[in-house]
Amino acid sequence: MALTHPADDRFTGDFSVPGDPGRSGAAPYRIAVVGSGPRGLSVLERLAARLSGEHPERPVDIHLIDDVQVGCGRVWRSDQPAHFLMNTVAGEVSSFSGPPDEGPARPGAGPSLAQWWSTVDPDCPGDNGYAPRALHGRYMLFVLDAVKAALPAHVRLHEVHGTVEDVEPADGGYRLALADGSSLLADRVVLVTGHARPELSGRQKELADFAATRPGLRYIRGDSAADMALEQIPAGSSVGVLGLGLSFYDVMAALTVGRGGTFAEDGAGGLVYTPSGREPFLVAGSRSGMPLPARGRNQKHANFTYTTQLITAERVRRERPHGTLDFKADILPWLLAEARLVYYATALRRQHGAAAARAFTAETVRAAESALPPVAEIAARHGAGDLPPLDLDALARPFEGRSYAHPQAFEKELLQAIDEDLAHAEQGNSDSPLKAALDVLRDTRALLRSFVDFAGLHPASHRDDFIGWYAARSSFLAAGPPRVRLRQVAALIECGLLRIAGPHTQFTHDGDGFVVSSPYVAGSEVGVSTVIDARIPSPDLRRDPAPLTRRLVERGLWTDYVNGEGPGAFRTGGVAVTGTPYHPVGPDGQPDTGLYVLGIPTEHTRWFMQGGSSRPGFWTDFVRDADAIAGHALTGIAALQPSLG
Repeated sequence: MALTHPADDRFTGDFSVPGDPGRSGAAPYRIAVVGSGPRGLSVLERLAARLSGEHPERPVDIHLIDDVQVGCGRVWRSDQPAHFLMNTVAGEVSSFSGPPDEGPARPGAGPSLAQWWSTVDPDCPGDNGYAPRALHGRYMLFVLDAVKAALPAHVRLHEVHGTVEDVEPADGGYRLALADGSSLLADRVVLVTGHARPELSGRQKELADFAATRPGLRYIRGDSAADMALEQIPAGSSVGVLGLGLSFYDVMAALTVGRGGTFAEDGAGGLVYTPSGREPFLVAGSRSGMPLPARGRNQKHANFTYTTQLITAERVRRERPHGTLDFKADILPWLLAEARLVYYATALRRQHGAAAARAFTAETVRAAESALPPVAEIAARHGAGDLPPLDLDALARPFEGRSYAHPQAFEKELLQAIDEDLAHAEQGNSDSPLKAALDVLRDTRALLRSFVDFAGLHPASHRDDFIGWYAARSSFLAAGPPRVRLRQVAALIECGLLRIAGPHTQFTHDGDGFVVSSPYVAGSEVGVSTVIDARIPSPDLRRDPAPLTRRLVERGLWTDYVNGEGPGAFRTGGVAVTGTPYHPVGPDGQPDTGLYVLGIPTEHTRWFMQGGSSRPGFWTDFVRDADAIAGHALTGIAALQPSLG
């Protein structure tokens, strides 16, 4: 669809100063939300919900600003191809802070993505379907329309299509400068700027620089696949793909289905791919050598919540009640115990019935009252000793320590690993012991944040144990794609259009071009003319070249969050913020209470800020964060205009 932007929402700088009388009497109280992806939309929804019950004498203007598509942002924009899929089932996604009721969709009450999808598409697969990202973008625009329709008369929403390049304190509020030369004034500013494009460094910069000096070579940096210049890749050329995570699947889809190829059922549980002839040959790889495992078939209700039975704040802090924690010593043992509890309980339920699972669980929970329980030993006594150990390293690095005589030997083992993963995934996220256990890694994210956020860990443990070790394995094992993506990988390998190089894949270059290889697979070297970095860049305040980020840093409005002091300090790369409602902290350690920063820019100050939606039926941290900001931002009306109706 073409993107349209109302002309009357372009700003020319003709604005009243906050707090001064305007042409219509009392000047409006202005809130600017910079970025209109999922978090920006959530803040807007909570602002609107709160304002629906208020009657301030002073009008309120909300400016929702985005440089790509107002209402859904760049990553979720509604004009991207349908082959880019979400990795969360539609029934678990909602942009409303409450479920629908008998009234119209409005702030605080509206349908989930799946419920809305069923009204616009007769072929909607239901709660457990995976929606295209573009469809989620359309849903977000529906939410935006519902918000606009429900706004009371004293509240105006301005949709601003533009790029904010500067925010500076001015006249008791803030002046926002846009790239087109216009500006606007606001009393409060919410910065939810989303995914950045950090400056290249290290190996990535070396590969990009090499391609820049060689005609016919290209390096495509990590980004949303919808924004990569994939159409420039010639048919029949060889392409190296760095990374086997979620972005790899997007790149794979764009260069196969997006080039006119088709997948079809083969009648034996697999897929067969029919090429269009316009595809390139893909050689992909990563440290693990394994494409991101599939999510288990969803068997849980959309409002399912998991209550931990072993890992609790009291038990984690039993030996260290105050101060910072060591992730591997204090937290990980309890987290693994929780995952193993679910692992063995699920197996016992399937093999011996619910009573056997309850008896095992009860004994394990009793043992945890005095010490970390030996979960595997207790499980063996209850009849579940034949399961392989639940080992995150072995699961995340399935080919570690092995060597292969030729690519075909590795390919055979890879296809077997894919088949095994698909078998676990097909059993479901409640009935597969493995997939049920790995769901614990998802279900405990909020609890882990309570231990980790705001320097809850020692600096070295934060950097090495949590971000360097656990976060990578958690993302690999618990954030996988729909099952169909792994089936597609197998089909593309079988038809010869995709090769996985092997574990610890290396991307190098010789005098003529790039070379992709694995040191553990003999004869794996393949020359390619294009390298695609199919990894989402980690946010880093120091390497973000965006004009807005640079100006905020120069003004001292944004600073880098540092865990610890002295030589052992860990400079995280995330924006330093207070606790809720997340004001940025300046170089002097003081917060700017008229500004708020939420989401990806604060990654590593807080954890898992890239999560893109809330759940229907109850408030997750996603909604609570947005509501806290909305509530605090609106207190400024009373501060600047005390009389409320």
